Order: sequence, then C-alpha cells, then structure tokens
Amino acid sequence: MKRMKLGAVTLIMVIISFFLVGLVLFFVLRGDEDNWIKDSRGVYVKHGNPSSIPGYVKEQKDAIICGLDLFNQARENGVEFNSQCLGSCGNYSIDIVHVPRTIEDDKKENQCRDYPVVTPYFIELDSNGNVVRVA
Repeated sequence: MKRMKLGAVTLIMVIISFFLVGLVLFFVLRGDEDNWIKDSRGVYVKHGNPSSIPGYVKEQKDAIICGLDLFNQARENGVEFNSQCLGSCGNYSIDIVHVPRTIEDDKKENQCRDYPVVTPYFIELDSNGNVVRVA
C-alpha cells in the first residue's frame, strides 16, 4: 500500500513538473505578440495588443497625418499631382509618386530636397493620397 502511495505521489510530481516547464516555455517562446510591426508599406501597425505606443511609432503616425494634411491642402488649392515633393513633416519628407513607380519618380527634381540630409525618412503618397511606402 505504501508503495502505491509513493508511486502516485511521484506521478503527480512529474505531471506538475511537466506542466510548469511547459508554462515557462510558453511564455519564453511565444515571441513578441504584443508589439508594433511594419506592414508591407513600412507603416507601423499593432501586433496583438501593445500596452503603449513607442515614440518612433507615434512620430511616424503623426508624420503620416501631417503628410495627408499637406496633400489635402494642395488638392484644395488645385494642385495636379504628378511626381513632386509636398514638403516635410517632422523627420519625414512627403513625396507624391506614381503607382507603379515611373522614371519620373526617380528624377532628382521630383524628389524632396530635404531628404536625406534634413529629413532622414520619407513618406510616399499616390495621387489619391494613399500611403505607398514609408522608409
């Protein structure tokens, strides 16, 4: 009888040990579930449910909003969008490009002069104001 009790206790201890090891591995290996990642355009998006917004994400989001404001102001002023620089927002130059890109988009005179010396990043918008690429 004593031998059965000892075997049952050992079995329970082994099961609890496996459960605890599994739990630790789950939390260690699950990765960065709750963080910010870049989508295919380079725009930061939520992955999971992050508890806060890092400064670099807020900076990019604010620059995109500012860039869209520049775009809307230019449209209201009758600007025909081709391939041109709209200006800068914080550390980002705002540029209009074709989709798909053309040779015109790569010409120096159609790119923002501030990039990359003054503004280390850029936001490309299409002629409809959609974000094409952020880098």
